Amino acid sequence: MEVLKSKKVLQDFIERQKEMGKKIGFAPTMGALHDGHLSLYKAAREENDLVISSIFVNPTQFNNREDLEKYPRDINRDISILEKSGLVDAVYIPEVTDIYPEKTESQHYDFDGLENEMEGKSRPGHFDGVGTVVEELFSQVKPDNAYFGEKDFQQLAIIKKMVEKKKLLINIKGVPIYRAENGLALSSRNQRLHEDRRVASAVIYETLKKVNDWFRVITVPEIKARVQDIFDQQRGMQLEYFLIADEETLKETDFFYKDRKFRAFIVVVVDGVRLIDNMPLD
Repeated sequence: MEVLKSKKVLQDFIERQKEMGKKIGFAPTMGALHDGHLSLYKAAREENDLVISSIFVNPTQFNNREDLEKYPRDINRDISILEKSGLVDAVYIPEVTDIYPEKTESQHYDFDGLENEMEGKSRPGHFDGVGTVVEELFSQVKPDNAYFGEKDFQQLAIIKKMVEKKKLLINIKGVPIYRAENGLALSSRNQRLHEDRRVASAVIYETLKKVNDWFRVITVPEIKARVQDIFDQQRGMQLEYFLIADEETLKETDFFYKDRKFRAFIVVVVDGVRLIDNMPLD
């Protein structure tokens, strides 16, 4: 596996691969790698000649500086995980100046309103930061296919919208959520939880399964009340929000329409660690 530590080294590498006609699959990350990330590389391995990862903690998508500073970083561990996986041909580890050569600030994007729902309500500018870093990485890596986990479903929708509006020739592939044995969606932030709290956090997935059972059986307000009641009884957990939204528009709904696809979204703060999850509703 090649470790590419500058934009110039990356560009030389990509140029050689393109000359050989290789199809490139790409999965950008912020590091603190886990099996969820490896599931992206597995999907990419099946559909491409070459698989590239990137590791870059993007400062412009953090609203809270403390959250940015606390974000887990261990680049040597991450490189070791990638090498042992045998799934990745190269990893790009840029400096901030490789992504932001002048000012470390975001471009402004119009994502047709997707950016104003859910996470966008409490994290202004977050998706401008996501769009900025992903567009820049796409321009440097030049992938044919790019892979993102469905755990961050709103982010996935935002990136698809950006590619559509910018008319980029890249296929965006969503990869199903990778879960621990107890159902907890794997996340880099989980590493900040004590083991007993990771075990207790299985209630998030169990609740989503109940929501899927309740879907179309009782009303949305009744479902929301039941979810709130579940988390009112959990020690050290705070339900930040729960909602059911249209998968295409991400707009919250209080009513089920037969011809639309819906998904349940939840954010729970566990001992100060913010965990997000979602589930498609049958």
